[in-house]
Amino acid sequence: MGVRAAGQIPQQRGEQPPETAVRYAEERHWDVVPGAWLEAVAGTERCSCGEAACPAPGAHPAHAEWQAQATGSATVARELWAAQPRASVLLPTGRAFDAIDVPETAGFLALARMERLELALGPVTRSPDRRMQFFVLPGAADKVPDLIRSLGWLPARLDLTVLGEGDYVAAPPTRFGSAGAVQWASRPTPANRWLPDAENVISPLAYACGRDVGAGV
Repeated sequence: MGVRAAGQIPQQRGEQPPETAVRYAEERHWDVVPGAWLEAVAGTERCSCGEAACPAPGAHPAHAEWQAQATGSATVARELWAAQPRASVLLPTGRAFDAIDVPETAGFLALARMERLELALGPVTRSPDRRMQFFVLPGAADKVPDLIRSLGWLPARLDLTVLGEGDYVAAPPTRFGSAGAVQWASRPTPANRWLPDAENVISPLAYACGRDVGAGV
């Protein structure tokens, strides 16, 4: 078997949260934290938080102190998921990366535009709630509003938010109840180990969001 290139996250299909969380910490040096999980209750799957109407069953922090529990150590990650192998895999933002969150329709439009423009792109997740998260360098939360205004858009009119310090992204193979699992729209690879700055990707994202919701200036 050949040696896998550094930073190469393998195919997620068939993998379980414990081994995937370890790979994120080991290969990408991302902090990881175990979240809630799904439990079988009366023949249906419910979130471990106990809320029957949980908006993100099995895909949110399990404890109030989740930020302090996050780790970039593969060894500690193994220990955390050994305690609860079904726990979801959450990636705290504002540390190794921020994430620009947009609707799925706008996200795919932006991806196509970025490919045509040959823009450098980081990993992108696609969640079952029909949202996409574009990974960018930390600090985007402070930059994006002014960047959007400089492009002629009003930030409040766009369905675009930045996940920074104190937020998180649910990562593959985390499941959102019966809605399905988080997937990679753009997978982590050695080529995108160096993330783009928000300034380099905000134009196609803002354009796509404005077109998607018919926002005005």
